Amino acid sequence: MCEQLISLSPDLKRLRDEGYDIDVVSSYLIVRDVPYVNTQKEVNHGILISELNLAGDRTVQPKNHTVLFSGEHPCTKDGMLLKEIQHQSAQQKIAEGIISQHSFSCKPVVNGQKVTKYADYHEKMTTYISVISGQAQAINPSVTARTFNVIESSNDDTVFKYKDTASSRADIMEVSLKLANHKLAIIGLGGSGSYILDFIAKTPVSEIHLFDKDLYQQHNAFRSPGAATLSELREKFSKAVYYAKKYGEMHSGIVAHEVFVDLSNIVKLKNMDFVFICIDKASAKRPIVEKLEEFGLSFIDVGMGLGLVDGALDGLVCATTSLPSKREHFKRRVSLGDNDDSDNEYSRNIQIAELNALNAIMAVIKWKKLLGFYIDDTKELYSVYNVVNNQILNEEREYEEENKLSLTA
Repeated sequence: MCEQLISLSPDLKRLRDEGYDIDVVSSYLIVRDVPYVNTQKEVNHGILISELNLAGDRTVQPKNHTVLFSGEHPCTKDGMLLKEIQHQSAQQKIAEGIISQHSFSCKPVVNGQKVTKYADYHEKMTTYISVISGQAQAINPSVTARTFNVIESSNDDTVFKYKDTASSRADIMEVSLKLANHKLAIIGLGGSGSYILDFIAKTPVSEIHLFDKDLYQQHNAFRSPGAATLSELREKFSKAVYYAKKYGEMHSGIVAHEVFVDLSNIVKLKNMDFVFICIDKASAKRPIVEKLEEFGLSFIDVGMGLGLVDGALDGLVCATTSLPSKREHFKRRVSLGDNDDSDNEYSRNIQIAELNALNAIMAVIKWKKLLGFYIDDTKELYSVYNVVNNQILNEEREYEEENKLSLTA
């Protein structure tokens, strides 16, 4: 109820988005970690409390302009009681572990005149916070009630271990939900595959399946997101296990498969909604691609070809999409031959994190376009970035609207 109330009430949501540590407890709105000055001219932190007036699952205009406070009576920077808000001092139990010692009165001012009601709870609480914390900031300018504390997810329906405040702050929760309830697979967790995981772990997909048997080694740390610790490198985890543990701290439903995908285990992909192919060995791709087509799945292949010319790298970064409605272009654009591309500089593990990240970005943006997260006017199924001239070429366009992935898959 608390999270729903905050998300549906613009004034409470604004307080949360601005970084205030708010909660709803026993029909009271509370704001924790409000800096104030005590009589010894020390900066402490208290709890600001207001009665909460509701209409169903939303706030309405506050009926009362007073607030309660848990802590010592706030003072000026010189240690004198703040008479500007002084009202009454008496203990009142608000909830288990929360007892107020004081009540304050500070009427709002509209057009130069004091009135009895604040417009909403954002105006009410920030007015009191400004008066109280302003004195503390005169002693220590760095203190603030806008703590941006971590907000744990209390809703069993969410895949995140803590609340997605980025989407709520940007008011794109409805758009983000287009990505929910999807099962994705990433085949290969080298540079590009690991960055794809990094990006989609921030989305509300229900499951992310990771397929890679290789060990996560020291060279991998230089072309993957984040910063592995020495102890993690010494553990010699497989890439699948390492990344499942790392991103499992943020997103539930991440499943590690310590295997290389081949005909003996590819059936594990049959129930996926989308697949990212992130392996550079061309001959290994053919059976995977043929089976994914047989399963009727949509997928994106990422890859790059680099060469060393006069002491610098040049080359291409590609993302190729295959949909059940359009397959014929894929084998023209992606090598499925028997060679191992041994003359490709990329196969020698050159540390190129920025190109790995770019390759992943191209793939993830396209996947989001297919689901309607981004507007897609060109509907390209093949994109290639040229390092030398800094251009992106889009080809193999798909114009039929019905080819958009089902949002209820």
